[in-house]
Amino acid sequence: MLYGFYFDPTYILIIIGIVICVAASAHVNSTFKKYSRYRSYSGMTGAQAAQRILESQGIYDVQIRHIRGNLTDNYNPSTKVLSLSDATYGQTSVAAIGVAAHECGHAMQHAKGYTPIAVRNALVPFANWGSRLSWLLIIVGIIFYGQGTGQTLINIGILAFSLAVLFQLVTLPVEFNASNRAIKVLESTGIFGNEELGYTKKVLGAAALTYVAAAASSLLQLLRLIILFGGRRDD
Repeated sequence: MLYGFYFDPTYILIIIGIVICVAASAHVNSTFKKYSRYRSYSGMTGAQAAQRILESQGIYDVQIRHIRGNLTDNYNPSTKVLSLSDATYGQTSVAAIGVAAHECGHAMQHAKGYTPIAVRNALVPFANWGSRLSWLLIIVGIIFYGQGTGQTLINIGILAFSLAVLFQLVTLPVEFNASNRAIKVLESTGIFGNEELGYTKKVLGAAALTYVAAAASSLLQLLRLIILFGGRRDD
């Protein structure tokens, strides 16, 4: 019998993960809002800055598009589309251009064959299926616990969740590298001066913390699963 499945001390791990993610999200939103008040001296919009950055790197086959939302910016390597949100595309703030430059950093990684981003992209389907199937397998394993297959299903579920955690961990160097590329290219192209670069580092640093928080939260969830179900015997 799996005592304590609904009420057990390991819930503290989930609470810690939630607190970390909420704090990181609040920090990036407040930081972006703060530096959105600082207009870039160049007067360029996020879209214009992205275009200049890509061209400076000899990248001419990436489309820049506007998408709805707030900080929903992303780069899709399969379609070579760089999507900039309402908060970035037509805005001239230091924060907007910094975020646009970060997404250009991903396009630069893709164009230059940066190995970690290739690994992350290869993990996407496994991570998606892992996050979707893991809890289903664990729940089914609990239902059939003691019937010979329960622990096996639970172990497979934990392994599937581990793939999602691995994806989160591989994402970290990819995001940090994209931000580093963004800072360097903003400086080399003359889009930002030293003061603006300092502001942008704070925006991108806050954004990076959200990825760290997500990875930490996933690790805590995995630890909880191992504590609860790892090593049990299907008696």
